[in-house]
Amino acid sequence: MLIGAHVRDDDPIAAAREREAEVVQFFLADPQGWKAPKPHPHTDEITASDVEVFIHSPYLVNVASLNNRIRIPSRKMVSQHAKAAAEVGARGLIVHGGHVRKGEEPDAGIENWRKLFERGSFDVPILIENTAGGDNAMARDLDMLARLWEAVGEFEPGFCLDTCHAFAAGWELDDAVDKVKAITGRIDLVHLNNSRDEFGSNRDRHANIVGGDGTIDSQVLADVAAAAGAPVIVETPAEGQADDIAYLRKTISQ
Repeated sequence: MLIGAHVRDDDPIAAAREREAEVVQFFLADPQGWKAPKPHPHTDEITASDVEVFIHSPYLVNVASLNNRIRIPSRKMVSQHAKAAAEVGARGLIVHGGHVRKGEEPDAGIENWRKLFERGSFDVPILIENTAGGDNAMARDLDMLARLWEAVGEFEPGFCLDTCHAFAAGWELDDAVDKVKAITGRIDLVHLNNSRDEFGSNRDRHANIVGGDGTIDSQVLADVAAAAGAPVIVETPAEGQADDIAYLRKTISQ
């Protein structure tokens, strides 16, 4: 099992070495902006390395939105970032499930996800990630996730399971992997994050797996990773990532 971390984007391979990470995730552009990614200055080093790579799309991306000013640039951004992700040899592009606004029909948001795949092809797999909050979110609740997968499953998107998001949304982590796989048939990546807040809080505040202020038992998180059998990325505070990786590597291998 590959275990690594979300790292700074300026020199991801150096960051991987600092943490003894086998896999890294990073942004290719401002995560809070709409600008297209530029060629990464360390592309040759990244593609030559034995470190596996995933790319996270900017947080502003909301493919489900019924607002043309958000949905249309979101689709464009997914395409742009997928192309840039392929250039650095990434295994996939992570995209949050998104949401529609209060009073809007969630099925319309699901249809917008279907249109993304119907109207475009992508240079790397698109991995849809579950989210922590929002009554009209496409990937917060398992029942809504099932409706989303009914619409897009034929296009074979990947799935990224975030444990902090799942815990915050009220998913029991003991059987979360089984329930997700029953819907999607797959888990391609795990964002293994502890939570600073209590179960069902709908708040997305990450904590380190070990030695921090997390409210999820570290062994429970390790069990999720083992059950998923997919690459693991910790999106935890940077100062504790090396310890998080070392703990998971030791615990999961036992």
